[in-house]
Parts: sequence; C-alpha cells; structure tokens
Amino acid sequence: MHLRRIRRDRRKQKTIYGRRDRDPAKIELSLRHNEYERQDMAKKVLVVDDEKLIVKGIRFSLEQDGMEVDCAYDGEEALEKARNNTYDIILLDVMLPKLTGVEVCQQIREFSGVPVVMLTAKGDDMDKILGLEYGADDYITKPFNILEVKARLKAIMRRTAPKDVKDDKSAMLESGDMRVNREDRRVYIGDREINLTSKEFEVLELLMSNPGKVYSRENLLKAVWGVDYPGDVRTVDVHVRRLREKIENSPSEPKFVQTKWGVGYYFKE
Repeated sequence: MHLRRIRRDRRKQKTIYGRRDRDPAKIELSLRHNEYERQDMAKKVLVVDDEKLIVKGIRFSLEQDGMEVDCAYDGEEALEKARNNTYDIILLDVMLPKLTGVEVCQQIREFSGVPVVMLTAKGDDMDKILGLEYGADDYITKPFNILEVKARLKAIMRRTAPKDVKDDKSAMLESGDMRVNREDRRVYIGDREINLTSKEFEVLELLMSNPGKVYSRENLLKAVWGVDYPGDVRTVDVHVRRLREKIENSPSEPKFVQTKWGVGYYFKE
C-alpha cells in the first residue's frame, strides 16, 4: 500500500513538471528568459567611478550574471579604455578626477555610439541635463539599488543589440539621401556615416518607421526609454535637438524630423 502511494506521487510529479501538462505560455516565457540570460553573459561592460568600493560592488554583481567587466577610476583612464576596447555599455560617474564624466562622454561620442549611462548625485538635475546634452543615453541617481542598475543596463543592452532582421526590405529604411540600416544600427546620408547614440538611433528609427505620425514627447519617452524611466520629457527634446544637429543640413529648418507645435514630433513623408 505504501509503495503504491509512492509510485502514484511520483507519477503526479511527472505530470506537474513534465512537458505534457506545462502551460505553453510559461514554456515560451522560460525559453525567452533563458535566451536573455545567454545574451547577458556575452556582454562586456566598462564601469567608471573614483570610489573603488562602488566599482567593486558593481563589478562583483555584474560578473555574477556572467558579464565581463573592465574598471576605470578617473576620466583619462576611462577614455583610454573606451578607445582601445569594444564595450556593450559604459556606466560612467559624473564626478571624476582628471576629466569629468560629462567630458569623457562628450569625447567618446566623437568616435563611438556605445550606450553610456551616467551616475549622478540625487537631485542634481544640471548633471543629468548636461549628460544627456553631451550624448548620454540614460542616468541613474546615487544612492542606487544594484538590482535597479542591473535591470537598467540589461534593458538598454537588449534594446541596442543588433537585430536579426530577416526581411531585407524591413531591414533598411530610406528617405531622400538618408539610409538607416536597422540590423546593424547604422545611419548614412549619402556616402557619409552618421554617428548616433543608441537613443538617438531609436528615436529616428521609430519616427522614420511611421512617417507622418505625430508622437507626443510623453509617448516618445515611453516608447524609447520605457514606461519606468524616471526622467521627464526634456530628455526627448535634448535628444531630438542633438539628432537634428547630426542629420539635418539646417537644424533650425529641419527636413526630416519635424515639430508639430503643441503636440510633438514626426518624420516628414
């Protein structure tokens, strides 16, 4: 009798945990989660802060998730590593010796579109605005929760990872002399490549994929930065202005990215 009950319990376990009775939606979610974990493990991150304990903690946490982490403790070292290595994302403190984080970000933007996330002091809005002005993609306020840091970094890396676009027509967007390759995230005007940050690219890609459709600043913020992004709509204005400076012959009289006054922005058909 006792052995019969054990066999019955084992059969029940197989039914519960076996593939036959699992919810297909849960299986899909599990497979997607595993794929995300494999993608994260291949990532290389540069962490820059002059407080070595902060760097040590972030490095340990990211390496626990399988990422490769380089560290720098001043602005000049960060810039040298950014020039000589390829990173999937850079976490950059604003207040650094030798060169500030804003200066480092500005110089990185001269040769790379790697996503940059700034670490700023709580309530220091000027640092946030300056960081975005000079090409940062996002910012995280100190003191921070390491789980939030990891979640934000992973979300940005997934959004900016090259997409596997099978349809060649959908992989390339064109308007006049502008070509946008969505697969490798590159933008050309004529024969000249335009160096965009990840967020500038995503704003352009969204608007260009829906020509004539007007997006409010709030909707752009949600679509590109995510619904949980703590910043405000000034972030959108800064990125649109920087985007125009790069793709328009006359940013004050734009040909591509237009303003619908009192409403938002759209891509001219």
